[in-house]
Amino acid sequence: MAGDRLGNLLERLGSLLHATQRGAAGAHGLQRVHLDVLGYLLRCNRYSDTPTAVGEYLGLTKGTVSQSLRVLEARGLLTREPDVHDGRVVRLRLTRRGRGTATRERDHAWERLRRGTPAQQRATLELGLERLLRALQAATGYRTFGLCRSCRFLRRREGGFQCGLTGDALSAPETGKICREHEAA
Repeated sequence: MAGDRLGNLLERLGSLLHATQRGAAGAHGLQRVHLDVLGYLLRCNRYSDTPTAVGEYLGLTKGTVSQSLRVLEARGLLTREPDVHDGRVVRLRLTRRGRGTATRERDHAWERLRRGTPAQQRATLELGLERLLRALQAATGYRTFGLCRSCRFLRRREGGFQCGLTGDALSAPETGKICREHEAA
């Protein structure tokens, strides 16, 4: 599609981001996919910290997720814990070192761009890209994995929030996390 300027720009941005991430991952002796997993786990909520959710969010096969989790666990970047309510479910937890690695690399890749882009321009870009993402997710049938605060299930309650799907209380910081069960409001 030579005439698809938006598609070409998005493709190029993706390529440059992947190259940056590959370099950052290599500095830690990791692959890019490993930083993707760490970054996702840093931003996801308690309903979305499973191997299945990692695979769905990143579009990875079970085998790739399994291999990646083994590497990250062996390097002391994450742990696996059985769910307290359902022992068949495995929860993934970043270690302090894993959280630090994910935070440093995630912030480093975008900080220079953020500093050089005016706030209003960033807001306009974010809105447009979010709309494009939602349209692509709807067209392909992929889960939205949006933030709790933009979910139709979120309920404001005295002293905080509640997930209308699970009935669980949510703190304000939790509403800014990625959720596998997200449905757009």
